[in-house]
Amino acid sequence: MVARATYIAPTLNEWLQKFNFKIESKVRYSETDMSGHVNNTSYFVYFEQARVEYLDSLGFFNSTVNAVTADLSCHYHNEAFFPDTLQMGVRVAKIGNKSFDLEYYILSSHDEKLIATGQGTLVVIDLETKQSTTIPKDIRDAIIAKEGLELIN
Repeated sequence: MVARATYIAPTLNEWLQKFNFKIESKVRYSETDMSGHVNNTSYFVYFEQARVEYLDSLGFFNSTVNAVTADLSCHYHNEAFFPDTLQMGVRVAKIGNKSFDLEYYILSSHDEKLIATGQGTLVVIDLETKQSTTIPKDIRDAIIAKEGLELIN
């Protein structure tokens, strides 16, 4: 049985419209496998690229905190190939006191075919103590502003 991406709701199009942050990246030849398509592990690198640029847009790296990945999953929907250009989106779907949940998508830029989706949790840590800590108010406010609404635990 294949796991379903239950976070894609109510419909794919409505879910995709919730994303306010998008970037593009070309598939590099080194990211493909012997079958000629993007290797399954490469999608986690794409998620990371989108996540880091998203966090940077929030001013996260100008802070005394960082975020570590607590979990991350990927659902594969279609193949991607070298030298495709991919559109990647990331958004905060839920925010707590010390962590927040992200959702991701990857589309083929030329035909807008859904390639992969994912979800994961980031835990905020104090850079000095390396312990989990409360999300700073300025970062919480930046997330709320970027997502266009107040997110509830």
